[in-house]
Amino acid sequence: MLEVRNLRKDYGQTPALAGISFTVGKGEMFGLLGPNGAGKTTLMSIVSGLLDPSAGQVFLGNQEFHRRDRNLRRLIGIVPQDLAIYNELTARENLRFFGQLYGLHGNSLEQRIDAILTAIALADRADQRAGTFSGGMKRRLNLGASLVHDPQILLLDEPTTGVDPQSRNHIFEEVRRLNALGVTIVYTSHYMEEAQALCPRVGIIDQGKLIACDTVKHLLGQLPSRLRLGARALSAKARERMQSLDVLRITTPNAETVEIECRDVKRVLLPLVSILTEEQVEMTSLETEEPNLERVFLHLTGRALRD
Repeated sequence: MLEVRNLRKDYGQTPALAGISFTVGKGEMFGLLGPNGAGKTTLMSIVSGLLDPSAGQVFLGNQEFHRRDRNLRRLIGIVPQDLAIYNELTARENLRFFGQLYGLHGNSLEQRIDAILTAIALADRADQRAGTFSGGMKRRLNLGASLVHDPQILLLDEPTTGVDPQSRNHIFEEVRRLNALGVTIVYTSHYMEEAQALCPRVGIIDQGKLIACDTVKHLLGQLPSRLRLGARALSAKARERMQSLDVLRITTPNAETVEIECRDVKRVLLPLVSILTEEQVEMTSLETEEPNLERVFLHLTGRALRD
């Protein structure tokens, strides 16, 4: 559905995008991650037709896309990070306005508006001004405005910024519902747990380059699991026997602590407990840590603060 081919964008001598290429399949939910200043906003602006690239191409549905191509732009729905709704208008009037921008009118538009108001849980507030809404309600209306013209690809830029858990959960459910109906979704977020929960595949951008693009499962497999064990009377023999386990590394920060890095905690845990039992070692604590997308992200982009 979407192909980005060797995309570049320069601001004077500063490259915001330095030759990015990736594809998003029809009906896919694709996550796009990156630290501040990585180039995500520039990329989304080019893909949505708001900005021209310095070089490279964007294809929508196998057709080369240019920002002045109105027919292809109709395929796109955009949920910007900054709210794009009018506080002086009611929820219904906001949706009607955006529908009319796409040439929709009459009963078909009104039916579409009613369906969207129900989907974003604002049917009971349809005729109230958006300026009276909570932050979560405005975010849901922001999503609804992008759906009036029934887009085939939806670009979501930080769609849950500043919302309460209930609104966040409702947005998740609506995004999953749209994706199940066949809408292709590109989802950008600073919340790694969101991307991990929603997107089977993600791309990570840093300093204008695509530094990783793979399934979440494969990316998580690049980092080890961790097991931290507290034990009393940890004998030299018990330590020696631990070395025979199928692990990547064993360290002992102090006399009563063992830290183990491994590929599979479940495979290591049972034989580890057997060793401790046989050697009469008393286990006082046990903590496990599985890899997650945040650990992968920090591993690839570093921990230095970004402006």
